[in-house]
Amino acid sequence: MSARLLVLGAGAGTANNLVRVLRASDPLMTILGAHHDRFVLRGAATDRRYLLPSTSDPDFADALNGLIARERIDVTLPTSDADARALAVMGGTLGSRTLLPSLATIDLCQDKYAFAEFLDAHGVAVPETVALKTLDDIDAAFATLARHPRLWCRRRRGTGGLGALLVARPEQSRAWIAYWAQMRDVDPSEFTLAEHLPGRDFAGQALFADGEPIAACVYERLSYLGGAAAPAGVGLAALGRRVADRRVTDLVTAAVHAIEPRASGVFCFDARENVDGVPCLTEINAGRFGLSAILLDLAGKVNMAATYVRLARGERVEPIVEPEPAEDWYFVRDYDAAPAVLRADDFFDGIEETR
Repeated sequence: MSARLLVLGAGAGTANNLVRVLRASDPLMTILGAHHDRFVLRGAATDRRYLLPSTSDPDFADALNGLIARERIDVTLPTSDADARALAVMGGTLGSRTLLPSLATIDLCQDKYAFAEFLDAHGVAVPETVALKTLDDIDAAFATLARHPRLWCRRRRGTGGLGALLVARPEQSRAWIAYWAQMRDVDPSEFTLAEHLPGRDFAGQALFADGEPIAACVYERLSYLGGAAAPAGVGLAALGRRVADRRVTDLVTAAVHAIEPRASGVFCFDARENVDGVPCLTEINAGRFGLSAILLDLAGKVNMAATYVRLARGERVEPIVEPEPAEDWYFVRDYDAAPAVLRADDFFDGIEETR
């Protein structure tokens, strides 16, 4: 596949992982990278690097299209929520192909409360959630959610658990939100309270074309990067295990069909089991790949990133139903280290026990 690709957000973790799996599918692809921050961009493992204005800059669209024309780009791939939204806003004026859901879908998914409220109304399992307007709403929210011993206090927008905290009492939420208001200038109306889901923690990504599920992968978070130091106690997966769980993939398919029945693009998702062991969808990042799930393209036979490029270029791709993995696959990640994708047996090879 002789494609010329432009990866936005180049140099950041998600973009670097995306480049890794694209290279694994076809080493002959031409992959260029762009970012608005030259310090991040310098770490991009792409053939060439280009400094673009940020997506909030009024010159972004013209600069992007100029680069696309100059380099004869076939497909542009967003790697952040801001990138995905900016490309969706450009719509038909974008000078290359891409594969995105609608702008309305992206906007809905980027507001976690509106997302949960919409899916709950359509019968898709989500955590029970209450939106706040002011600090005075906290006691009423706790009363509404009284059957849940612990609640998840988090911001409506953002990624990586930004502003998230596990709480058990109203005063904890009040102090946490007041801190963000005073120190970070975040209005209390940006926060929600939701039931805490104590079960298994899943994440992954699913690829759709005109409403048809094409491929999906799911992993379970087994440990977290910096989890002990994070106020929420969770975060990005340090150790993840690939799983085949139809409950999760069916949940994601139901959600995407409810939001946009004929959606195309990649949907990066998080889900967690409630007290009854039922998976509930906590968020979807619509239109872009995720930091961790993309690594699982290096395991098994399905390379979702390469399939995305084929679909974006107009190829017809039949749904890929990959059998349950015959081997356990894991990814391992730590700060300042390249991520590794390993079979279970690899954790024993070349290691000597001293006991």
